[in-house]
Amino acid sequence: MWQVVRPLLLFGVLYVFFVLVFHVNKGKGAPAHFYGVQLLASIVLFTFFGEATTGAVRSVVDRENLVRKIQFPRLAIPISVVLLAAFNLALNLTVVMAFALIEGVRPMLSWLELPLILAMLAVLATGVAMLLSALFVRFRDIGPIWEVVSQILFYSSPVIIPLELVRERLAHGTAHDLLYHLYTLNPLVAVFQQFRHAMINHATLSAGQAMGSWFDLLEPLGLVAAIFVIGFWVFNREAPHIAEDL
Repeated sequence: MWQVVRPLLLFGVLYVFFVLVFHVNKGKGAPAHFYGVQLLASIVLFTFFGEATTGAVRSVVDRENLVRKIQFPRLAIPISVVLLAAFNLALNLTVVMAFALIEGVRPMLSWLELPLILAMLAVLATGVAMLLSALFVRFRDIGPIWEVVSQILFYSSPVIIPLELVRERLAHGTAHDLLYHLYTLNPLVAVFQQFRHAMINHATLSAGQAMGSWFDLLEPLGLVAAIFVIGFWVFNREAPHIAEDL
């Protein structure tokens, strides 16, 4: 239950701060329109990613007795963590949908894109979960390191600050273009932005428009695929030795 309530509490704090105090939703332009819904949706999506990956870090080690005594596919351990996080995501998305309808968002054909967008996020989370859970068996520093990386990802993804605002600030100069390109390489940027565009507000930029073209989306998509393949390969390489290394 806490995993469902926590993102809502975080949203409540940020909503009061950015909407009721600073009136971000009263500004001009698409990013301000339905800002509260966009904020809640991004928090829920990132909570799934954080829960799936952070929860997977210690998943194998915490099940040491089970791993030592029973022969079963070790991959089932991090996958189960991701599935539990996906269940919590489904519950939280019902709250997002309800809040969106209350705020005036209307159903659109683009909602059909949502399963594909969520699938991309799930593949990314699964790849990271497999990689972290395998590496933590040998390198226990992975835990605190990933906690710091997760915080960096939260603030370097368009959760609180809309991508349009980042794009506006980094719109001029070669160095700025490079920084913006590096920013959009983060697969979470593409996921959050396209989710906002498809579900909440077509006035916001789509992920392809934000990156320059749909062709540029191949970079974060390729990164997601690479992370999944690397995570799968590393976990399968370490799986036969996990019981010995624990």
